[in-house]
Amino acid sequence: MVRKIILDCDPGHDDAIAMILAHGNPNIELLAVTTVVGNQTLEKVTYNARAVSTMINMTEVPIAAGCERPLVKEIEVAEDIHGESGLDGPELPQPVMEVCGKHAVDVIIDTVMSEPAGTVTLCPTGGLTNIAMAIRKEPKIIERVQEVVLMGGGYHTGNWSAVSEFNIIIDPESAHIVFNAPWKVTMVGLDLTHQALATPEVREKIKAIKTVPSQFVDELLEFFGTMYKKSQGFDFPPVHDPCTVAYLIDPAVMTTKAVPVDIELYGNLTRGMTVADFRYPIPENCHTQVAVDLDHEKFWDMIYDALKNIG
Repeated sequence: MVRKIILDCDPGHDDAIAMILAHGNPNIELLAVTTVVGNQTLEKVTYNARAVSTMINMTEVPIAAGCERPLVKEIEVAEDIHGESGLDGPELPQPVMEVCGKHAVDVIIDTVMSEPAGTVTLCPTGGLTNIAMAIRKEPKIIERVQEVVLMGGGYHTGNWSAVSEFNIIIDPESAHIVFNAPWKVTMVGLDLTHQALATPEVREKIKAIKTVPSQFVDELLEFFGTMYKKSQGFDFPPVHDPCTVAYLIDPAVMTTKAVPVDIELYGNLTRGMTVADFRYPIPENCHTQVAVDLDHEKFWDMIYDALKNIG
């Protein structure tokens, strides 16, 4: 079944790979790419989205720039992971793709409202500011969205604090809005994405494809891996964001568990924590679930196939 998605992102090395996977898989219909402040400033991540679209000849998908700051907090970027540009490492092509004239929040609303109810999935791989703003501006989208599959959080693991993941802690108020809206939310958090490691075997298979996009991905992983080793001690970099797209292509790529999830806003040590309640019994009306285990081989096969399809 073809899944219609809006990819809301902040490219970002792993966001770029998520774009490639979405574009290169026939089971995904990418309706729009919307950008949000996160890994770098809005201007930089929007430029990166345009450059990646140009690289893979994704010319029919509109790109819309969104919120340039979180709802409450000051801007906090991940330069120590993604570099000054947000996509350091490979040489980016000069973008030919232009940004559409509408704000990303309006693109999200208009797309959801114009497509048949229950057919559009929101796939945020950055901070949740655009999604929260869309809910506030047009609450009717909540009942029309098929589901929200997001990269963020972690039920046991943090990376920006002891318990908080970057995409959540940069705008916890927006995350609170999104997780508490009455729609289906699948949280693909660090507990899952830290299993999506770009091992040497993965790198070799990507190199063997021998195309411009595959070389681009390998160069992304080279820089990403160096920065992850330096800042977080990983021998091989975890590729977070494509896991969301992979789940939408084939949910069997990972196991999930339905549990209530909420966002801590006030704790001095726990602000931005995604609090998952695994106690028995799980409420019958639970609308959130967390990703648990990844089929590593199946996941990377999707990436290889997408790169081959793009050519």
